[in-house]
Amino acid sequence: MTQIDSLFVTRLYRADRSELGPKIDGAELENTCLSIADDDEAGQEWCEENDFPGYTSYASLDDLPWRFPIFADLVKALDAHVAAFAEDLQFDLDGKELKLDSLWINILPQGGIHTGHIHPHSVISGTTYVAMPEGASAIKFEDPRLPMMMAAPPRKKDARAELQSFTYVAPSAGEVLLWESFLRHEVPMNMAEEERISVSFNYAWG
Repeated sequence: MTQIDSLFVTRLYRADRSELGPKIDGAELENTCLSIADDDEAGQEWCEENDFPGYTSYASLDDLPWRFPIFADLVKALDAHVAAFAEDLQFDLDGKELKLDSLWINILPQGGIHTGHIHPHSVISGTTYVAMPEGASAIKFEDPRLPMMMAAPPRKKDARAELQSFTYVAPSAGEVLLWESFLRHEVPMNMAEEERISVSFNYAWG
């Protein structure tokens, strides 16, 4: 009897942010992100010096939950989602916890992109979406085996989703996406006239 199994599955967690933890007012979160971007001169300078499209607080602010109560509540919600994902992944945490390591705002204008990357030194990474106007770019995930497939033919255009080399996920405002940090991802060009706003984060073990 022929048997074909799937091995070494890569999991992607997707949920409405409000399903777990404190309820976050989406409008308040959006206004807070925009206010921070307006006031964060160090972040603006970093983005300009590094040709970073739009704004990110990644290199300038590492204490958003301490500065702003809505971000403290957001972290509580994210903690709950990450715990649920860790349970699904069947991690043996050996009595330790997955703890927030970093959290930052991304504001991507029309024409902006975030090139492909991974998040080293963390276990689970993710993004929660604050503003996703119509036409805003999806997040693109890459099959982690792709660098080892130099001699393989390409997949058929209509190949099953789990066999595609790339997967595009178009979340809505209020959603949270989680993945293991080794998974390479990028944000293609934002074609919407409005800004695409998200909050990204990493969780480490220990």
